[in-house]
Amino acid sequence: MPEQPADPVFYLTTPIYYVNDAPHIGHGYTTVMGDILARWHRQRGERVWYLTGTDEHGQKVLRKAEQNNTSPQDWVDRLVETEWKPMLQTLDIAHDDFIRTTEQRHLDGSQAFWKDLYERDAVYKGGFSGWYSVGAEEFVGDDDVRDGEGDDDGFTVSVLDGSRVERVTEENYFFRLSDYQQRLLDLYEEHPEFIQPESARNEIVSFVSRGLRDLSISRSTFDWGIEVPWDPEHVMYVWIEALLNYVTAIGYGTDAERFEDTWPAVHLVGKDIARFHAVIWPAMLMAAGQPVPHRVFAHGWLLVGGQKMSKSKANGIRPDELVSEFGSDAYRYYFARALTFGSDGSISYEDMHARYHADLANGLGNLASRVAAMIGKYAGGQLPAVDSVTPAEQAIIDLAATAVADADDAIDALAPHEALASLWRIVDALNGYLADQAPWQVAKEDMKRTGTILATAAEGLRVLAIVLAPIMPKATEILWHSLGADIALGPLADQRIADAARWNQLPMGATVTKPASLFPRIEA
Repeated sequence: MPEQPADPVFYLTTPIYYVNDAPHIGHGYTTVMGDILARWHRQRGERVWYLTGTDEHGQKVLRKAEQNNTSPQDWVDRLVETEWKPMLQTLDIAHDDFIRTTEQRHLDGSQAFWKDLYERDAVYKGGFSGWYSVGAEEFVGDDDVRDGEGDDDGFTVSVLDGSRVERVTEENYFFRLSDYQQRLLDLYEEHPEFIQPESARNEIVSFVSRGLRDLSISRSTFDWGIEVPWDPEHVMYVWIEALLNYVTAIGYGTDAERFEDTWPAVHLVGKDIARFHAVIWPAMLMAAGQPVPHRVFAHGWLLVGGQKMSKSKANGIRPDELVSEFGSDAYRYYFARALTFGSDGSISYEDMHARYHADLANGLGNLASRVAAMIGKYAGGQLPAVDSVTPAEQAIIDLAATAVADADDAIDALAPHEALASLWRIVDALNGYLADQAPWQVAKEDMKRTGTILATAAEGLRVLAIVLAPIMPKATEILWHSLGADIALGPLADQRIADAARWNQLPMGATVTKPASLFPRIEA
């Protein structure tokens, strides 16, 4: 009998983050949203590969290292180990791989990709004279610069992001980007899901429709980068090299079988780098004869005081500042629930504090505590039997099934905020159910009915533990254990989204214990 092909891999990536400084919550936002999506797909039982990492070459890193009187390699090593990897631990990121662009596997894969471009006549040597932003590591057109003002008086700045630009003249290699204008437009037309949300897609289509120019893809005035394989006087332009991490991390040029098994990917990026990922990157892949990504999703900016976070504005917030106060689960919940993934969104301490108490402490946490306490009081800590199902119970059963299905669809649409909104209907419904059924009153006259109410509430909490595990992994593990589900049903990680809303899985007599407070109150 022929061997059955393996299920496709859900390959998800964050951008690799530039390590000129410590991470802020903007980096944490992309990484957490990716982690929620990856965990949900794992909870479905799918094969998942979640990649993140760091971008460590380029002129900006070189200058930063020189300012700190150290080598660029020592500088990036220090930042990666003391800042970037610890951020992943702080935010409970369950990534499968962390790639650094200074690793040998990336060097080997990048040079293999460049050789493929060269052999296909996709690159050529030429001269470049124009503006370059070291801050953004980006070539900037003459139409996209202006005279600086204020602190930038006397400098020329990019209108794209406000960074200072320098005039450079050097001999570079160019990628024949102009050859791919129509193929890109055809891609956007035939696969409108390729670049999302709609606002990003419209911007990309408009940009490409105006015409594309060949792109300078090497630098010859410094050496902190990966050498062009046939010309060691040049290093790869840092953005071109950085994009290659998505394929070098899964074996391009080094492990063909693994690459074929894993590629293509879904890329999560900030909207400010959508052009690199939705224009340059697919054109490079076309030139190399490789499939383009499944999707590029460009999320919005986090706004603090109405402004995008940046070091120059001194409004950047470190993830550990918020996690130390609210905990990692609440951090993950807040950024997934309060912001529309794909749009700009304002955040504040006051809003996070309010949502923490309204949704988590008073909503989910209080629900779990009350149910366990009543099972302890009225059933001796053993899950009671369901006597008969009334319309009140059936309404909970039906709502849970609908909410889980809606959340599952929202995850496919890369809308974790909609998924959470759907799931929270279960939390609100269970709280309303307990208030309406008042088991503490019913227990005075009818213990069988009391048992049905408490078993229904516990079963609803079981559903919530499974479907909220990708968002709040720590709290849901505690909840799963408190329901006795780890003994009765097995590890939480082994439960499947498709079966989550199948009712009456917790067996009668399962030991239910009151958990420690999932979300203790926090003084403002």
